[in-house]
Amino acid sequence: MSGKDIGKNEINGVLMCNPNGFFGFVLSENGDVFVAGADMADALDGDTVTVRLKQERTQRGNPEGVVVKITERGNETVTGVIYREKDGYLCVRPDSRRIYTKILVSPEDAMEAEIGHRVVVTSLDYSKKGLVFGEVYKILGDENSLKGLLESIIIDNEIKQEFDIETLREADKTAQTVQKKQLAGREDLRDMLIFTIDGDDARDFDDAVSLENHENGNYILGVHIADVTEYVREGSALDNEALLRGTSVYLPDRVIPMLPESLSNGICSLNPNVDRLTLSCFMEIDSRGSIVSHRLSKTVIRSKERMTYNNVNTLLSGESRKLRERYEYMLPTLVGMQRLAEILNRRRARRGAIDFDFPECRIVLDENDEPRDIIKEERGVSNRMIEEFMLAANETVAEYAFWAEIPFVYRSHEPPAFDKIKALNAILLRFGLQIKGKIDEDNPVRPKELKRVLDEAKGTAGETVIANEMLRSLMKARYTDENLGHFGLAAKYYCHFTSPIRRYPDLLVHRILKKVLDGKSVDNMARITDGAASVSSEREVAAETAERDADDLMKAAYMSRFVGKDYDAVIVSATGYGMYVQLENTVEGLVRLENLTDDFYAFDEHTGVIKGARTGKTYGVGDALRVVLARADTLTRQIDFVPEADAQKTLRKFLPAKKPPAPNRAKRRKKTGKTYRKGKKRKNGRI
Repeated sequence: MSGKDIGKNEINGVLMCNPNGFFGFVLSENGDVFVAGADMADALDGDTVTVRLKQERTQRGNPEGVVVKITERGNETVTGVIYREKDGYLCVRPDSRRIYTKILVSPEDAMEAEIGHRVVVTSLDYSKKGLVFGEVYKILGDENSLKGLLESIIIDNEIKQEFDIETLREADKTAQTVQKKQLAGREDLRDMLIFTIDGDDARDFDDAVSLENHENGNYILGVHIADVTEYVREGSALDNEALLRGTSVYLPDRVIPMLPESLSNGICSLNPNVDRLTLSCFMEIDSRGSIVSHRLSKTVIRSKERMTYNNVNTLLSGESRKLRERYEYMLPTLVGMQRLAEILNRRRARRGAIDFDFPECRIVLDENDEPRDIIKEERGVSNRMIEEFMLAANETVAEYAFWAEIPFVYRSHEPPAFDKIKALNAILLRFGLQIKGKIDEDNPVRPKELKRVLDEAKGTAGETVIANEMLRSLMKARYTDENLGHFGLAAKYYCHFTSPIRRYPDLLVHRILKKVLDGKSVDNMARITDGAASVSSEREVAAETAERDADDLMKAAYMSRFVGKDYDAVIVSATGYGMYVQLENTVEGLVRLENLTDDFYAFDEHTGVIKGARTGKTYGVGDALRVVLARADTLTRQIDFVPEADAQKTLRKFLPAKKPPAPNRAKRRKKTGKTYRKGKKRKNGRI
């Protein structure tokens, strides 16, 4: 990028500071501009700024700039810990390592906060001297409180927890049973064998499924989704609140719902043995998994069972005679669903859909919401079955909307950038793998080629590492009002249709489809699809960040009990400062280069390994390593390990610093032998 490209050698964008250093980047449509900490003026992370470009560039080729103007502040509130400086001023040290500036608080603006409390600061005032002043808005508790740290994550990601009065008033007015007048114009499916399959802890049931056989031998798969739009009217307080939130947020100790509980867990949830309003997608599927026809319908159902993934997995495996007797009437349908899911999966595999089968974990909490255990969970037969059915429905609905040429919200996943694939190929070569074919700026890689690489890596030591690196190379999926296809799924058309209780795009998709089914015009929807897609993408990122940070917090809190314990680990990435390792329970942590004591080690960018200068010993991704837990810090959510072989020499560095011994109450002068006691005034070295 040059000054000519951006005009007057200046560029506008949002400043994103680095949490591990005193620098950042200004993100803009024209590219990213590097800004050193000394060149940020008084800009903070998240501020919209104008930077003036310098002549020089960074080593990676990014243009470098200086902040010359702050056009919009990005932080309405900041969380942090109150402390007192030597000069007596009260300050708040931000929890976010991306905010480098302390916040000054006057005693009258500190509420009842005490030194060491974690607080929320608002009414930020930026002085001309580069100082930031604020007022304590809320006290979250002691700085070491796990609940306080979790609240800090929620607030920092601007996730709204409380519903306003008008929204709650609308929710309270909603009847908790289906009314007779609501059945007009709906297909009655209450006698059909329809049921839900969800996790053991699920409370909001978006989707139910059914399966019948067509007379020609094809399958008729029914995916029945809660008709949330029947209760969340366009332009209502409930609708505005749902758009503002964008999505439900799932944290280890709670769910922050998109809709009030009376809707999300009540009348909208497809609970068993009660009437519920739904929008159904019926798909006729042949023996090769092709969807030969489909039908959308406004329906009413009565779910026959609330099934769980564990129960269905056990049923299909034949392990429990008691369960098979209890659900004998459903067993033929479940077996047919399993067979159909396998057919659909093979079809997706043939076209090149990428299946990242990453291990997931469940954080088990005790009665005090403290982490008690971390359990690795596997995707069973029923998990994959429901996943396949939802994917089929999402694709079918998106294709219908595209050819109907109606305003819509699609789930788009664009092909990865060429430079990302080039970097990925360099990593794959270390494992004896390679992306083949002509790939350049004009010829993006095909998903089928990436799937081939994943299949070849399956079962090898580098499988997890390769999958992680491949995922990092891909674009982030987002919502758009234009159909851009879904690269990862190798799908020409894709949307989110199956979770309107917890995702706003699904709710909006339902609203549009129902208008079409009712013969109403949808032209007016074009004015809101783009904005709704943009807001939903932003809120999705915030929710994912909060969920990831909350999991990392709980993992650090759990592991803090086991400092000094040794574990088997696998190296999942190598960097210039160390290597990240993963334990069997999915916990990841850092082994720093400085803690490899048998040699001087450095990271080789060409080979991607960490190598000893004298011994030639190497550490690379995929290698097994025995490690000892050295530290688990809940504030930074950082976990440190040291190699078992180096533990005796390095663990002491992670121990808390010992306090110096208290001085003797009487100190004897070496020369005179006189003593002085605490409390006596001294002047110029004399008593």
